[in-house]
Amino acid sequence: MNLQGRSFLKLLDFTPEEIGYLLDLAADFKAKKKARIPHKLHEGKNIAILFAKDSTRTRCAFEVAGADLGMSVTYLGPSGSQMGKKESIADTARVLGRMYDGIEYRGFGQELVEELAKYAGVPVWNGLTNEFHPTQILADFLTIREYFGSLQGKKLVYMGDARYNMGDSLMVGCAKMGMHFVACAPREYYPSQELIAQCQQIARQTGAILEFSADPMAATKGAHVIYTDVWVSMGEADSVWAGRIQDLTPYRVTRELMENAGPQCKFMHCLPAFHDLNTTIGREIHEKFGIDCMEVTDEVFESEASIVFDEAENRMHTIKAVMAATL
Repeated sequence: MNLQGRSFLKLLDFTPEEIGYLLDLAADFKAKKKARIPHKLHEGKNIAILFAKDSTRTRCAFEVAGADLGMSVTYLGPSGSQMGKKESIADTARVLGRMYDGIEYRGFGQELVEELAKYAGVPVWNGLTNEFHPTQILADFLTIREYFGSLQGKKLVYMGDARYNMGDSLMVGCAKMGMHFVACAPREYYPSQELIAQCQQIARQTGAILEFSADPMAATKGAHVIYTDVWVSMGEADSVWAGRIQDLTPYRVTRELMENAGPQCKFMHCLPAFHDLNTTIGREIHEKFGIDCMEVTDEVFESEASIVFDEAENRMHTIKAVMAATL
């Protein structure tokens, strides 16, 4: 499998075989990391990571993975470059492409990372956009493989707001890998009809099942994984909280939902999660709305069924695989 020179912008661009290869490579890197076997495959290379949106896991994963591969990493935060302000995306891409061997972008519209890739002349990796979060899905799938042995036929239920990057990307990934995907949410929170149609076409080739339900108990029955994310994404106005809490509280992941799924079910979340009052935002929401958790209860988050920190660790191993394969 040769992915050299390819950008990693969305899973729609990759075949099931290519995605499987990246997961195998990530598993190999993880084993080497645990055994302290050096793997500096790209020693002397340099990468830039551009963050229009802050992150803990994505930044640390790219920096540690880059160091493990022997590379130098330059971090540019939300105020660290002139991209999109005094300098166009295309001009920024052409400058950075002359200095770096690869570029990561985490920010807003998918069109921005696509434009970077068009002009950079080096691989560009999507660390998150409004529409897609492909490196997260690789980490999720590696984690599912570790617990269940394979992806084919496994049932993943996404609870809550499925219209944005996580709902979109999980649906695409499940379609590609022959899984059973369920978006459980009010109808207005489903992915776009255009993307659903694309994924249904893929599913006909892979044997995947795509379902959409507004009934949490029916949707989660027999699930291998129940997955959720925050109800308000970074960059959205605070004014949307009231509506989201009203609409999505029935889709909170609770002990009852996990028990309804069955003893095999694992809980996953891309993090950060609002499961208690130990965050500034969590306390603010508690003061305004009187709730002590949002998308998941603390009981589920801290339970033995929760594999969120295995998932978080796997961000680094899968990002390493993407960079190693494409540089």
